[in-house]
Amino acid sequence: MPPMLRLFSISLSMLIFLQSINIHFKDLVELGALVEHYQFHQETYSDNFLSFVSKHYGEEKTEHSQKHQEEQEEHEGLPFQHQSHCSHLVVFMVSPKPILETRTEIPASKSGNFHYDMSYSQIWEDGLFQPPKQA
Repeated sequence: MPPMLRLFSISLSMLIFLQSINIHFKDLVELGALVEHYQFHQETYSDNFLSFVSKHYGEEKTEHSQKHQEEQEEHEGLPFQHQSHCSHLVVFMVSPKPILETRTEIPASKSGNFHYDMSYSQIWEDGLFQPPKQA
């Protein structure tokens, strides 16, 4: 497999995987802001990573947002803040009646639409293609 095709296949697979778990390209770009804000919390509030995640994505999110309004602009720039909903409607119906109740017959055409001429070439007379002979 050529290297470019391999790179394209891996990239496409990663894109499909990330979209299936609802991670957008914008979230990957904003990971730097997440690291910077985590370092700020670590230095200012002595938070570990689990408490940081709880304050921004978990149970303590509303309380933290109300107490620290000055950080609101930074909080909006963090990744994974989007909410999306995708729903698919699948309908499968089983009907006891056939879909096509009446059948129409296709009229058979009396006149043919083809023409066949017997080939009179010399291929059958001598050579390789000869019919079997009686002994």
